[in-house]
Amino acid sequence: MTEFRAPQEALFRFRRRAVVAAVFVALCFVVLAARLYHLQVAQYDYFHSRAEGNRVAVLPVVPRRGVIHDRHGEVLARNYSAWTVEINPAQVRDLDAALAELGEVLPFDERDDRRFRRRLQETKYFESVPLRTHLNDEEVAAVAARLYRLPGVELRARLFRDYPNGESAAHAIGYIGRINERELQRIDARGETANYRGSEYMGKSGIELAYERELHGVTGVEQIEVNASGRAVRLLARTAPVNGSDLELSLHMGLQRAAEAALGSRRGAVVAIEPATGEVLALVSTPSYDPNLFIDGISVADWRALSDSPEHPLLNRAIYSAYPPGSTYKPFMALAGLASGIRMPEDSFDNQGLFTVGAQRLVDRKSKCQHGVDLHRSIVYSCNTYYYELAHEMGIEAIAAFMSQFGFGSRTGIDIPGEAPGVLPSPAWKRARFKSREHQQWYGGETISVAIGQGYNAYTPLQMAHALSVVLNYGEVRRPHLVRRIVDGLSGEIRHPASQPERFVPLVRSHVDALKRAMVDVTKVGTASAVFADAPYDAGGKTGTAQVFSLRGQKYVSEELAERLRDHAWFIGFAPAEAPTIALAVFVENGGFGSQSAAPVARKLFDYYLLGRRVESQAGELDEVVATELEP
Repeated sequence: MTEFRAPQEALFRFRRRAVVAAVFVALCFVVLAARLYHLQVAQYDYFHSRAEGNRVAVLPVVPRRGVIHDRHGEVLARNYSAWTVEINPAQVRDLDAALAELGEVLPFDERDDRRFRRRLQETKYFESVPLRTHLNDEEVAAVAARLYRLPGVELRARLFRDYPNGESAAHAIGYIGRINERELQRIDARGETANYRGSEYMGKSGIELAYERELHGVTGVEQIEVNASGRAVRLLARTAPVNGSDLELSLHMGLQRAAEAALGSRRGAVVAIEPATGEVLALVSTPSYDPNLFIDGISVADWRALSDSPEHPLLNRAIYSAYPPGSTYKPFMALAGLASGIRMPEDSFDNQGLFTVGAQRLVDRKSKCQHGVDLHRSIVYSCNTYYYELAHEMGIEAIAAFMSQFGFGSRTGIDIPGEAPGVLPSPAWKRARFKSREHQQWYGGETISVAIGQGYNAYTPLQMAHALSVVLNYGEVRRPHLVRRIVDGLSGEIRHPASQPERFVPLVRSHVDALKRAMVDVTKVGTASAVFADAPYDAGGKTGTAQVFSLRGQKYVSEELAERLRDHAWFIGFAPAEAPTIALAVFVENGGFGSQSAAPVARKLFDYYLLGRRVESQAGELDEVVATELEP
């Protein structure tokens, strides 16, 4: 039976359903409106930045690294541009496939591949990683033709470092190298992460390391609009980088090369200083190395050749290696005797070249050291007994206290890293140096050895040249430095890092003048007279010979000893005598007598610096110079 409902009831039900549907639709619109409000208003900043991030790439603009010159404008470290092919791993769909396709047109060996993959792990802050550098024109064209198929692969012109003088002055200039993980952590700790975005290199040694902040500059930023594949479409904004500051060194490259030529293939060092300013004119350590090898990662073969060499070319002998100074220590001992009041310049002794203390008998057989030995003669002819007696009377404590004023036993503060403090011996030093009570005791015989630059004495060539400069300045101490001017990369403002004296050593002018006269006579009638026989200028100096091992009473004959057991040769000197513009220390490792090996090097450098004479002879010629009297 069919049921018929009343029209009113059906209408009511329809209206009720319509209201429910309308309410539902209204609620949906409310939800949509709320969601729209949330997305468009409440979350506007968040989604706006994400959209901009997808559209805009922020890329670092690496500043140009500062150029390094010598004091006459000769370029020592410079930049040049070269093409590199780089890969942004975030934009590459299949890295191995991309590398395989690049390999079809761009040769790169296992070393390139290994280095690239290592950089992928190390350079988490960088947008792209170099695969190959220094591409030639054909390689650039071949890669450019395939870029459309290789998203994430880029060709970029980058700046590279070059050291045009190769091994010359390498220990002073240093080198740059790729930033490693440990250096990245240091950069993070210093809060300089943003400034090193895009930078691959930083200073590793020498001036390049010491002045890294000045040379690096400030990184700029580019905002680039990119398409869906990540390729740049247009430049939106740019903050220019601030290039690194240029450095002018105090090095005189002509003198530097002259010193390197004079030392030749010998192991040794030369430090030349302008006393009035503390500027280092030459800083030589031989043998040397080519810093260009390190820039893009040194090969295993090259590294082994340097690190395994018995000549130790990576060792900076000028500032790191400390050696007994031998008789070049005597001028400072002479000043100590005068300053303490124990000696006057005219005090003389007729000890027949013999010094006796207890059961110890020390003999100086040189004829000029037998009678009438005063300060002047003791320097000119290098008389040991004069200083044995002086040290015995002064005592080691007084000697150490006086010598410390000249920087012996402490770093000079030169503006490159790696300087050694040397050893200024004293009872306190010995107690700190040795553990056993027996070895901690200071013996009187050790004081006697100290007086002639032997024993525990050990100083770098830099310390010897610096100490001599202090004497020539009548006590004014100026920190030796290599950088004389910094030219700001943005403003062009010039700064002079070191100009004022740091402190003063109380020296009596007449004492210094007496010492200088004696050192001048060393080159006229003394132990270096043969070397300076025809010099058209007056120079002062002191030869020195340092024993490498004890002969135990036997006669020293260099030809009968292995080369590594021969004595070290020293010479410290200055010129011109009346107003010195250069003070230097020459050290020749296992070079024998100072008058034979070290003094001829100094003569060549004085000739070059004062007369402009070219140094043509090499180390072999040094052996031909024979002094009239030799060091003990």
